[in-house]
Amino acid sequence: MSSFYQNRSYSPYRSFYTLLRKEIRRYLIMAPQTLLAPLITVCLYLLVFGVSLGRRISLGTEVSYLDFVIPGLILMGAINNTFANISSSLFLSKYLGNIADILVAPISAMQFLMAYTLAAMTRGLLVSALIYGVSLFFSQTPWQSPFLGFFILFLASFIFAQIGVIASLTSASFDTLSMYTNFLLLPLIYLGGLFYPVSNLPAPWSTLSKFNPLYYLIEGFRSAMLGATELSIGSAIFGATIVALILFSITYWLIKTGYKLRN
Repeated sequence: MSSFYQNRSYSPYRSFYTLLRKEIRRYLIMAPQTLLAPLITVCLYLLVFGVSLGRRISLGTEVSYLDFVIPGLILMGAINNTFANISSSLFLSKYLGNIADILVAPISAMQFLMAYTLAAMTRGLLVSALIYGVSLFFSQTPWQSPFLGFFILFLASFIFAQIGVIASLTSASFDTLSMYTNFLLLPLIYLGGLFYPVSNLPAPWSTLSKFNPLYYLIEGFRSAMLGATELSIGSAIFGATIVALILFSITYWLIKTGYKLRN
């Protein structure tokens, strides 16, 4: 055994912390693009859909349309930025070839996966926190279940971090990677009840929408913020936890076997 491993000061988690710190610093350096740009986009959503059109839309409940939209925008910020961070970072490491430096480091598959996952989740959660801060200028909606809401936000970020890993490993080019965003991520978000109550859709679209996993995340998070909605928080958490465990098992196996980690 080399003296590197015999050194008592060496921590088996040093490689994990180094990779995690590198990934966090990567998006903080580009903060205007990674943090400010999504915030500006959400401000436009709030102005157009929440303030302008929201005054003309009635949901038939005591909840205003602006309050209805805000939870979905917060969740969308976490999902989009978590996915974008991990998929782009891991794909670029493969594309540029510097992933070889990480693979030869003393880091386990679990540490490798969790470093990328946690870094992406911190960006997603940070963006969602900024969106919530901005939303307070538009509406002072009180939280009904803040801890459950954060847990659902955490689960949503974790799920789409794993989807980002799968997207980066299975993509052979930037065009392929963008297809995941255009043909998977965006349809799931916009057809999951972000801007409208799914129950208001005519059959069979209301039934088909309930096969969208994001419907349960959006409704669960909305329930945590606003109270009673179409779906209970317990159902949303249970379904999201099952999906998270399945996806994590898949991504761990992919990393463990080295599936397409090198182009």
